[in-house]
Amino acid sequence: MNKDATEPPLVVRRGLLLVLSSPSGAGKTTLSRRLLTADRNIRMSVSLTTRKPRRGEVDGTDYTFVDKSAFDKLKRGRKLLEWAEVFDHHYATPRAPVISALEGGEDMLFDIDWQGARQLKKRLPRDVVRVFILPPDAATLERRLRARKQDSDAVVARRMAAASAEISHWNEYDYTIVNSDIEASVAGLVAILAAERLKRTRQTGLKTFVARLQDSL
Repeated sequence: MNKDATEPPLVVRRGLLLVLSSPSGAGKTTLSRRLLTADRNIRMSVSLTTRKPRRGEVDGTDYTFVDKSAFDKLKRGRKLLEWAEVFDHHYATPRAPVISALEGGEDMLFDIDWQGARQLKKRLPRDVVRVFILPPDAATLERRLRARKQDSDAVVARRMAAASAEISHWNEYDYTIVNSDIEASVAGLVAILAAERLKRTRQTGLKTFVARLQDSL
């Protein structure tokens, strides 16, 4: 059980960025939602995108929807941490809220592709934890894509064709989960998050805590 998020920690630490990537249909969006429910001390990073909202998506919650002109202006102004073009649309992560969260000891969850993950790791190498989500097989991947009922047959075929290229980047990641069982996959993500939070290098207040502890003995 998580402690109340308002309770001050015994040891101050820097936040972390947990990145989930996968080919479309492998389940990373579902896993993201389940992790956010399981752990209230991590929040979702809201990406910018130039694509139109899908049915049920809320601006500012699922994505921040912008036009190409606004996107390019943010990019030129170096206000984006990472960006990528995926299926003819642009996606990006705003810089300011991420840096603020890290410095405040908050954790953020990212649902981005390998291009974005690579850029985040390059810019914030000590803060990024990358997890690649694999489908158990091709048939399951196609079934999940069709079950969403968001794409035409042509788009599903295009996503299936792109899956192999996306999966080829799995070995750039720190962890890999084969998403054959949703409960096991969520448990794996919870375990990864718990372990990464306890890394000595991430607990920036540990030296002060230990000094106080030793003085009290």
